[in-house]
Amino acid sequence: MTVDILRDLVLRRPFEPFVINLSSGESHEIRHPECLAIGKTRVYVSYPEEDKLVICAALHITSVEALQGSA
Repeated sequence: MTVDILRDLVLRRPFEPFVINLSSGESHEIRHPECLAIGKTRVYVSYPEEDKLVICAALHITSVEALQGSA
């Protein structure tokens, strides 16, 4: 998975929520484009309602899929 694919998903209009799946089995829902920052080798997922920031190594992103029930 490349960060370019994530950039394309975040910039898509209209934005479509998606889930990032990691090799650890962890997953993160991206419901708003503002909740994801993309670096060269890391992805930063913000959960503002929980005052939480998760840092994910792009190398460990195994898949990205549409968030079910978001339509």
